[in-house]
Amino acid sequence: MTSPKPRDAAIIGMACIFPGAPDLETYWRNLVGGVDAISPVPESRWDPVFYDPESKAADRFYANRGGFVDEFATFDSLGFGIMPVAAHGAEPDQLIALEVSARALADAGYRDREFARERTGVVLGRGNYIGAGMTRLEQHVRTAQQLVEALRTLVPGLSEDQLASVKTEFQSRLGNYGPDTAIGLVPNLTASRVANRLDLQGPAYTVDAACASALVAFDQAVRDLRDGASDMMLAGAVHLSHDVAFWSVFCQLGALSRSQQIRPFDKNADGLLIGEGIGVCVLKRYEDAVKDGDRIYAVIRGTGVASDGRESSLMQPRVEGQLLALERAWDRVGDDRSTIGLIEAHGTGTPVGDTAELQTLARFFGPPNGKLGGLGSVKSMIGHAMPAAGAAGLIKAALAVYHGVQP
Repeated sequence: MTSPKPRDAAIIGMACIFPGAPDLETYWRNLVGGVDAISPVPESRWDPVFYDPESKAADRFYANRGGFVDEFATFDSLGFGIMPVAAHGAEPDQLIALEVSARALADAGYRDREFARERTGVVLGRGNYIGAGMTRLEQHVRTAQQLVEALRTLVPGLSEDQLASVKTEFQSRLGNYGPDTAIGLVPNLTASRVANRLDLQGPAYTVDAACASALVAFDQAVRDLRDGASDMMLAGAVHLSHDVAFWSVFCQLGALSRSQQIRPFDKNADGLLIGEGIGVCVLKRYEDAVKDGDRIYAVIRGTGVASDGRESSLMQPRVEGQLLALERAWDRVGDDRSTIGLIEAHGTGTPVGDTAELQTLARFFGPPNGKLGGLGSVKSMIGHAMPAAGAAGLIKAALAVYHGVQP
């Protein structure tokens, strides 16, 4: 490999929470140790009544295993100047994104060290899925009224005062909802909250590109640095949605593994398992990171983005689209493709997706010949973290480069 170019993006700080890993150090230990972080769904996420492998109903699921971060999703609201009542009603990913972003900045050495805040931005990937906070809001506003209307029809003898009491009791069990909690329920303010609390005055926005959200966020951050629009960027993604509606979608699509195992690139793979988590990296231009004496985990030499164009189905990946993204990324790298040492793939464990990805890699890097390094997918350990999947994979690859170890 040739040396990094001055305006390549250096990763100088990282932080994450993924299944089985409350922090970056544990995540690396789990990767090296081959830990399986998949577990049954905690009852706090959804009621076991929804699990029925024999049913095809929209509100019954044939799988009940995935990757979860429940015990690690803690947040010191007062430490960030947020009132506890506001934090309690907020969408969890807003708060956890703030927590992990602060950790990433500290890992980069900038917890107390001065830096150009007006030239530091944040780009986070987040899916537009319903989360815990929006679910409570839906129940406060719509479900409570639907409950009253159903009782009015089924039990006509109830007075209006009694119906109002039922509604009030139902809403009280959901927790507080009002002006102080409403701002925490706007999903696309995730990056804005990070910029607000960490006093970052560069660009701050949230992107949704489905399972590519994290990598699109990194692409945007790298472009900002290369173009000189910013001097430091926080980039990553968050996914904390295990809502029952989310599970229903993937069961109806038949995308979940019926064997309840996620096996990327395995001949017995029969689908994915849903994971979650968050990963954030701090990026600087390589020349600036060297000049400032920053620790460098790895360098992002090139990024590429492409869509598949027209195909028979949105669920049918197209090799030509994947090749186009690789070619666009490699154009900036310029090295011999045979020098690649590790490919951290998407690898969802779905036969159609894995087959297309292997065909793409064979066409781009050539058929297996013993020269290519490792091929893997961290989804085998934590499940498919959806918008945050790319962050999990990139952090894994950066740690492998930093430690000089093939996980």
